[in-house]
Amino acid sequence: MKLRPTAQAAAAHAAPAGPALGDALAQAIDHLRSERLDEAEAALGLILQRWPAQSDALHYQGVLRHTQGRVDEAVALIRQSLQVLPAQFSAWNNLGNVLLLDKRTDEATQAYAQAVEHAPEPAAGAMALNNLGLLHRKLRRLDDSEATFRRALVLQPDDADAWYNLSETLIQLGRIPEGLIAHSKARMLWPADQQPRSDVIRSLMLLGERERAAVLLREWLAEDADNPVAQHMLAACEGVNTPDRASDGYVEQVFDQFSASFDAKLEALGYRAPELVAQALQAVAAPTAASLDIVDAGCGTGLCGPLLQPWARRLAGCDLSEGMLRQAKTRQVYGVLHKVELTHYLNTQPDTFDAVVSADTLCYFGPLEAVLAAAHGCLRPGGWLVFTVEALPEGDARPHLLQGNGRYAHAHDYLANALPAAGFEAVELKHDRLRMEGGLPVMGWVVTGRRAQRQDPGP
Repeated sequence: MKLRPTAQAAAAHAAPAGPALGDALAQAIDHLRSERLDEAEAALGLILQRWPAQSDALHYQGVLRHTQGRVDEAVALIRQSLQVLPAQFSAWNNLGNVLLLDKRTDEATQAYAQAVEHAPEPAAGAMALNNLGLLHRKLRRLDDSEATFRRALVLQPDDADAWYNLSETLIQLGRIPEGLIAHSKARMLWPADQQPRSDVIRSLMLLGERERAAVLLREWLAEDADNPVAQHMLAACEGVNTPDRASDGYVEQVFDQFSASFDAKLEALGYRAPELVAQALQAVAAPTAASLDIVDAGCGTGLCGPLLQPWARRLAGCDLSEGMLRQAKTRQVYGVLHKVELTHYLNTQPDTFDAVVSADTLCYFGPLEAVLAAAHGCLRPGGWLVFTVEALPEGDARPHLLQGNGRYAHAHDYLANALPAAGFEAVELKHDRLRMEGGLPVMGWVVTGRRAQRQDPGP
């Protein structure tokens, strides 16, 4: 649920103060929409110096503060805007978004309800109801979620997002035929290049409905034969022609799509990998303040960054998703962020880092030999590698497996042998819960290994 500043509200409320205010607001909103945050800060500051109680400027300064990670200020500013002008649909909707991302779900529910009440037209009301329905689903209030999406469809019968969201809720309720019908309606209404089918397909696979998922995936590939998401998911669904790792195109497309809501989705799943990685590094390296050069390999939105920052003399991050890197940048903890595939990046950084950490990124690799060699090469003597992957069940003889969720799981013995083969010593594997999925724990390995203290022998 990305914050979407629009010019419509500004135009509606700026008119009484004349065109000067309207033009200034339009420029500030354009800066904000284009992520020119310094320019947006300056423009909104000038407006509020001249018109201190201008509701739109207060609202969008709140949006800006949220983008900067200053959540309490964001909430206070948007509430101040609503005290001036209580009937602002977009301010109520954005307030709900901010509160939801801050895990204040009761307040978010109230804000979305106010957005529905003050919606200026059916499309706006349907948007707010979609957000409210997603919140109900996040809280596992599936009956309320279904009812809310159906309210959105009363207002806007051709709302493809509402049909798609309804399909997800129906599938989670176990009403798969109804869910597929709703999904088909969404597909019919969406432009061909804007059909995010992957969530419904993942839900079917999670429920064990692989044949139905495969049918949808083949239909998708018949329309778009080179789509990397459909290709990867079909390989995961059928278990044949599985790649050694998820393709760059798959990673970029999936994580760019979910970058704005990624943290909230993971919070709902009880995601623990960043915390587990940071704890493991602290246990083995016993770092002191600002003592280590660290790379966060596959940093995503930067969830590991604040946990690692106290120990980092220098903290670098790399990821393939531009959207994820934009989110990581807002945390203001990374000295440098690179858009690059992590194995390639590590290979370009010989003897550079004291620690390589990777939380739930190597689960998009099957064989790990190449990435382990790259990590070993980029570490200084005595440096540490810490990462998580999902665990194959005990007794499964395969070294790794591409699962129906599109991620690879790895066997204990494979990891225990692969790290020493790559030159790591002091290898430790801890079995722990990484997150929840479909109401069940996803178990994984928290893996640590150390490059030898002595210099590696030459050829």
